[in-house]
Amino acid sequence: MPRLAKKLPFLLILTAALIGAVFLRDKLSFDVLAANRAALLAYKDQHFLLASLGFGLAYVAIVGLSLPGATMATLTGGFLFGLFPGVAYNVIAASLGAVVVFLAARAGFGAAAAARLQNSTGAAARLQANLRENQWSALLIMRLVPALPFFLANLIPAFLGIRLAPFALTTLLGILPATFVFTSIGSGLGEVFARGERPDLSVIFSAPVLLPLLGLAALSALPILLKFLRKAR
Repeated sequence: MPRLAKKLPFLLILTAALIGAVFLRDKLSFDVLAANRAALLAYKDQHFLLASLGFGLAYVAIVGLSLPGATMATLTGGFLFGLFPGVAYNVIAASLGAVVVFLAARAGFGAAAAARLQNSTGAAARLQANLRENQWSALLIMRLVPALPFFLANLIPAFLGIRLAPFALTTLLGILPATFVFTSIGSGLGEVFARGERPDLSVIFSAPVLLPLLGLAALSALPILLKFLRKAR
């Protein structure tokens, strides 16, 4: 029974993610935000603190339950609260939601999987050892380069035995650049709505945005490269 209790939060997250993928994909969309924008802005203007708290809790729930709509939540944060404090709300809420997934996965299956890897031999054990040795750089790269789905970036460290503090801090710092970009797009949605258009989210892959992100990832990889060169000598 205690083992089941530990696994239950992660199983609930997986169940919520599956249900969300089937039933909520169209509910957390740009069209829904456009249809409700006036009511959301009016409520925010009348009840700023409650709107801030409600938005933050909703964002944490979306990420923590791995529901579809995290990008829309980021855009909504920028639309409702502007670039500042919208970017702060988005980064904090996304980081807290990621920590929820990480802790649930580690308690449910991750700790046992990490222990098995540590006691094993072969490529998987070497990968775990290398990641632990270079965890700060590896985790930052995982967050800075928009190639790995956010859900997997929350799960992999839990299953490889990464500690909470490095995971939480690198998540907070690593998602900041991309979150800043999407929050900035969200802060300009009023003009997009007025023109009857949709936001261009492909900007994250444009050279002015992607190249600085890759540059930051390269800087994060520098300690790994230096360790490798020292060992090679």
